[in-house]
Amino acid sequence: MDTKEILKKVRKIEIKTRRLSDHIFSGEYHSSFKGRGMTFSEVRQYQFGDDIRSIDWNVTARYNEPFVKVFEEERELTMVLLVDLSASEFFGTTDQFKRDIITEISATLAFSAIQNNDKVGLLLFSDEIELFIPPKKGKSHVLRIIRELIEFQPKSKKTDIAMALRYLSQVMKKKAIVFLLSDFMDDEYDSPLKIASKRHDITGIRIYDKYEVEMPKIGIVPMEDVETGNVILVNTNNRNIRNNYKANYLENVDYFETVFSKSGAGTISTRVDEGYVKKLLGYFKRRN
Repeated sequence: MDTKEILKKVRKIEIKTRRLSDHIFSGEYHSSFKGRGMTFSEVRQYQFGDDIRSIDWNVTARYNEPFVKVFEEERELTMVLLVDLSASEFFGTTDQFKRDIITEISATLAFSAIQNNDKVGLLLFSDEIELFIPPKKGKSHVLRIIRELIEFQPKSKKTDIAMALRYLSQVMKKKAIVFLLSDFMDDEYDSPLKIASKRHDITGIRIYDKYEVEMPKIGIVPMEDVETGNVILVNTNNRNIRNNYKANYLENVDYFETVFSKSGAGTISTRVDEGYVKKLLGYFKRRN
């Protein structure tokens, strides 16, 4: 894809997603996340009616009378887009790949954030960290993020969500609003997710294709695992094979929903061909 074509695609995505963020999502994003982050301000003497959970026990012991911690709302938040670029994201049986939907959702969220004067960062990963763009403000910064989402070519085809979450915990020391966008065809990320969720407000956005749920009956066909390159012949007319295929998919989804729920993180699932606007909007409204 040459530079002219990339810029044309960036502009097309900007027009579509900017309209969504301006008219639909920015207000919902604001009310869902704004003011939830609190920073320590000072300690003062306890007053009648103060929440006892805010008592600073170290200062109380030192002065032998109760003191409480005073917090103030953070006026500015930081959003980080944690995006899976493994080979399975280049799958789609309609006119769009999963990566195309991931790019659109990421752009919509990023424009919603800068509408509220917040910073936005991008972390692209496979089974290694492919690219990290530290959080900054401004439209030009968001356009750079969109450009990277469109044109970046990962070195690896594989996925390691656990590694990406561990890296996030290392580089982002202050609380951030984190959107992890993937098809979540991975496991064993429960522990790093739990650790990251203690500091950050995390939402997993799962993008999937209808033929990942149900195998179509189309006879004997070669199927390739795009992340390993292995190719096998599969008889799609065999009911047991189709049932096992679906059971494996449902097990994967159950793992995703269970570990996110246990970590106190949010989840959104959206199919490539069904539209993500209502899903995002419904999620923001439920958080309010």
